[in-house]
Amino acid sequence: MTGTQAFFDGAEVRRWTDQRWLLDNVIAANGIDWDQPRSRYFNSACGIESNADFELIRQKVRKFADFGPAFEAIAARRQRKAEEALDEGHYVTARDNFYMAAIHWGAAIWPHHFTNDDVVRLNSNRRDCYRAYAKLADHQIHEVWIPFQGKQLPAWLHLPPQYSNEKVPVVISLPGMDTFKELFVSLSNDRWLSRNVAVLAVDGPGQAESLVLGTTVSVENFLEAGRAIFDWILKRPEIDQNKIGLFGNSFGSFTATLIASHEPRLKACAVSATCLEPGFHTLLETSSPTYKKRMMYMTGYTEEAAFDQFAKTLSLVGHSQRMKIPYLCVAGEAEELCPLPHVEQTLSTIGSAKRYVVYQESRHAVGFVPSANLGPYPPTLLSDWMLDRFEDKPLKSERWYIRSDGAIEKTPL
Repeated sequence: MTGTQAFFDGAEVRRWTDQRWLLDNVIAANGIDWDQPRSRYFNSACGIESNADFELIRQKVRKFADFGPAFEAIAARRQRKAEEALDEGHYVTARDNFYMAAIHWGAAIWPHHFTNDDVVRLNSNRRDCYRAYAKLADHQIHEVWIPFQGKQLPAWLHLPPQYSNEKVPVVISLPGMDTFKELFVSLSNDRWLSRNVAVLAVDGPGQAESLVLGTTVSVENFLEAGRAIFDWILKRPEIDQNKIGLFGNSFGSFTATLIASHEPRLKACAVSATCLEPGFHTLLETSSPTYKKRMMYMTGYTEEAAFDQFAKTLSLVGHSQRMKIPYLCVAGEAEELCPLPHVEQTLSTIGSAKRYVVYQESRHAVGFVPSANLGPYPPTLLSDWMLDRFEDKPLKSERWYIRSDGAIEKTPL
């Protein structure tokens, strides 16, 4: 990097600059999971063997600048283990370590706020490791590039382990602001694949690898991407065209709801960790300044005042009332990035059958509280609900409140 580039840190965000000292003190006091339990959901996807990786990372991250190097070091170690195992003919060991390396390389990208040589390198490492994992996986994984605006949206199509040339249901999976497509199909006992459901895991416009490739977030771009993704998947001979679902987590709850509102050919849509507030004011202005910093990167804005005007367009108003398919929304009672009245307002505009599930005491990342352990486990609830929609089971419009003792209070919605 040149001298001037070395000091460039992406878009200018006032709170990021003014509160950086405070952010570092919060991380020093609370660790890597200061704003959400990201190390836990990365860990969950990788499985038990990675527990020590994440414990070491939690110990090493004491300020924001520690985040990337901590993940890079673990990623490099896992990649070396994978390559050594491959040379020795230990293919299962190689498979597992390539997967874990890919997740760590992907996590190491998150603290970067503009596309530089480091981001390109880290993304290349993630793709190389995941491609190596795909060759060794216990199920078919196809590398996918979906044409979009003269560029491409990167994706991976996973077929269930027991796949044998029959047509199977599929779930299109969209990540959030801080995550990426590879994370949403677990190394083992995946929620969808274990139910004989294929997964098309996509980085939408401005998300993860798509951002590195030059696309940006906007309502129009996601509507166009939704059509492109759906047109692509309808051409796949492995897929049952009558059983196509859509799942979005966190920021993906917004993009999935947006796409589903305009795509009646979908069978159902399920979202969790809600980001449905029009204009995203709470997320952008009252939460950790990292969110606004990243969203400006994702949208291509470098000037804050112009971005603030653009952010008002990130809204489901005028879209959600077009929803014609069954809809599931899973949220935490203590949701801090999108106050629940905004979720409930959006739900009030949806006329199709819907279920609204609220977990007592849970924050934005739904789980890690008694209600999610004693009551329905959130990933299980989501996947079983989607399977019921594929099987055309009746759906009542209800609000489910999952109490801390695991009991479910059901009321009409």
